[in-house]
Amino acid sequence: MSRFFGTPDGVQVGQFFIDRRELQHAQVHRPGQAGISGTGKEGSDSIVVSGGYPEDVDHGSYIIYTGHGGQDQRTRRQIADQRIDAPGNAGLITSMVRGLPVRVIRGYQARTVFSPPAGYVYSGLYTVTSWQTVKGRDGFQLIMFRLDQIEDHVSVEPAPLVESDAEFRQTTISRRIRDSAIAREVKSLYSNACQVCDIQIEGFGGRSYSEGAHIRPLGRPHLGADSRANLLCLCPNHHTQLDIGGMYISNDMVAMDAASGQSISLLRWRKDHRVDPANIAYHRSLWIPELSGPR
Repeated sequence: MSRFFGTPDGVQVGQFFIDRRELQHAQVHRPGQAGISGTGKEGSDSIVVSGGYPEDVDHGSYIIYTGHGGQDQRTRRQIADQRIDAPGNAGLITSMVRGLPVRVIRGYQARTVFSPPAGYVYSGLYTVTSWQTVKGRDGFQLIMFRLDQIEDHVSVEPAPLVESDAEFRQTTISRRIRDSAIAREVKSLYSNACQVCDIQIEGFGGRSYSEGAHIRPLGRPHLGADSRANLLCLCPNHHTQLDIGGMYISNDMVAMDAASGQSISLLRWRKDHRVDPANIAYHRSLWIPELSGPR
């Protein structure tokens, strides 16, 4: 079962859950006990704010959340430093790097003005905006994450991995939340190297970064598909250049500078990835109508 990022169908912000089993059944938080769901490879899709660490601070619209590890399970005292390669901590860092949304669930144990008197409440989507290591009250290093609330209608999941090119998703996409399942699939094909410049941006802990760029935009009025045939793996610069019309793609798959009409680079391809020329032509028509036909 692939990891799901976003609010599951049928779940509402403010929805109450009796226990962890109900959270699991609704696919809101999968672990039966752990407070963080996720791994360094995939990212973290959900956390539970349950008062497990005295350093946690809940301001409602943003949360200072302590990572996991190093606690004595019997006394709840910290007896070792937390590690950035522990699965949940590594997952939250990956979610920050890739701009993946994190579901936040508040538990009754937290005893804040935002926590329920019993059970658990789904509090919507947050994004990890920063992290740092600090010395905790017991003298050991803790990993502290800041999560900021985002609009809950923003979703990055899931178009089916096998889909018809005629199937379109109508969605609102935040620039900060940029990864759908298919976008991650395409980026993986290129190992996060830009199809235009071949640059692979390296981040912390060997995490590389790229962006899934939709050629024909999603949402109304464009109704572009979240499919391989409508996606490129680009660095942030070339993604932005494509989005604002500074670059277009010719039908022979050359990235062109819109201002000068000069070629930038022949696009790089993997054998399992091709795009629909109709999407290329549509993108040109948005910015350079005279080039909307074959070129």
